Amino acid sequence: MSRTTPGVRLLPNAITVLALCSGLSAVQFALTDNWIQSIAAIGVAALLDSLDGRIARLLDATSKIGAELDSLSDAISFGVAPALVLYVWQGHDSRLGWIASLVFAGCMVLRLARFNTLQDDTEAPPYASEFFVGVPAPAGGLLGLLPLAVTAKFGGGWWSMEATVWVWTVAIAALLISRVPTWSLKTFRVPAKAIAPLLVGVTMLAAAIIQYPLLVLAIALILYLIHIPFAVHRYHWLGKHPEAWDVPARERRAIRRAGNNRRLGLRQPHRPLRRRVAGAARKSAGGGAHHTTASTPSDPTTSESNQPPPRQRRTQPNRRSRRRIGLRSRHSGHSDHT
Repeated sequence: MSRTTPGVRLLPNAITVLALCSGLSAVQFALTDNWIQSIAAIGVAALLDSLDGRIARLLDATSKIGAELDSLSDAISFGVAPALVLYVWQGHDSRLGWIASLVFAGCMVLRLARFNTLQDDTEAPPYASEFFVGVPAPAGGLLGLLPLAVTAKFGGGWWSMEATVWVWTVAIAALLISRVPTWSLKTFRVPAKAIAPLLVGVTMLAAAIIQYPLLVLAIALILYLIHIPFAVHRYHWLGKHPEAWDVPARERRAIRRAGNNRRLGLRQPHRPLRRRVAGAARKSAGGGAHHTTASTPSDPTTSESNQPPPRQRRTQPNRRSRRRIGLRSRHSGHSDHT
C-alpha cells in the first residue's frame, strides 16, 4: 500500500476540529436562547465524530495525535458543552444544577479515559468488539439534552422541571461510566440484498429529519434507551455460547432457535411429517398387496393343500377359548379342512 500524503493525513484531524467547534458553538447558542440551534450543534458534532475515525482508517491516516485529539474533542463537545447548555437553560443560580453539570462532564471524561485504556485490552473475548462498555460519548451527550428537545417541541411539562432535568442528567452520567454493554455500529454489516431497502429507509429518515427534526431526535433517543436491555441479553448470551463467537449472523440465529426449541421441549418440525408420509406409504403398500391377493382368481388345478389356511387362523382362537372355559370341540378329532 502506498504511503498516504501529508495533506490527506490532515483530513481526519480537520474533521475532529470541526466537531470540536460545533460542540462549543452549542454553548454560544444557549447563551442567546437559541435552544434548537444548540441541539443541532451537538448533533452535527456527533455526526462529524462518527466520520473522522472511519475516514482515518479508510485513508490509512491513523495517528496517535489523532486519537488524543478525538478524545479531547469528545470531552468538550459531548461532556462540557451539553452540561453548560443544560445549566444555562435551567438558570444560572442553581447550585444543584451546577453540581449535576459537573458530575455529567466528569463522568464523560472518565468514560473516554476508560475507552482509551480498553483499546489495548488483549484479553477481551472476540465478541466484545461488537459492544461498547457503557453509553458512548455522542449518544450520552444527546441523551442529556433529551428534556430540552422535548420541551422545544411540545412545550413545558414535568420533563422540564428542574428536579427532573438534574435527576435525568445524573442518570445519564451514571450510564456513561457503567459497565452496561451497548451495541456498536462499527461491526454492523449490511447484506447485499438489503442495500436497496436500506437506502430507501435512509431517504425516508432524511426527509423526516428535515420536516420534524426534534421529534425524530426524541424518538431515536428513546429507542436507543429501549435497546439497552436487549444488548445486555445478547452480550450475556454470547458469553454462554462460544460456538457463536466467530460465525455469521444467520448461523447465530440458527443456534439461538435450536436452543429455544430444546429449552421449550419442542420437536423438530420435519420429523412428524416424515412419520406421517412413511405410515401412509406402508398403508398403501399393504392395501395394494391385499387387493392383489383378493382379486387373483383361484386355479382349479391347484390342490387345496397348496392354498393358505385362512379358516385355521380364524378357528384357532375359538378352540383356545373353548378350552379355557372347559368345553370340547365337536370335531376335535377331525381336521378343520374337509
